[in-house]
Amino acid sequence: MSVSPLPRRGGVHFDARNDGRALRVSAHPESGSVVLSIWRTDECVATHYVAAEELPELIKMLAATLVESSPAAVGRHSLHA
Repeated sequence: MSVSPLPRRGGVHFDARNDGRALRVSAHPESGSVVLSIWRTDECVATHYVAAEELPELIKMLAATLVESSPAAVGRHSLHA
C-alpha cells in the first residue's frame, strides 16, 4: 500500500494519545475545498470534504466549542447550575 504524501498546503495535527493517530488538513484550491482526513499510522481511515464557503462556519464552531469547554466557562456554568 502506498501512503499519500503530507499535504503541501495544510498540515498535520498528531493525536495527544500518541498511538499513531493524526488529523491531516489538505487544501485543494483547484476545487475550492479542504479535506480533513483521519490517519492511523500510515493508513487513511476517514475523510471529510469541506467546501471553501463552509470553512468560516466550521472555524466558528471550533472556536465556540473551545470557549464553551474552557475551565473558566465550566466554572461559570457549574455555579449557575
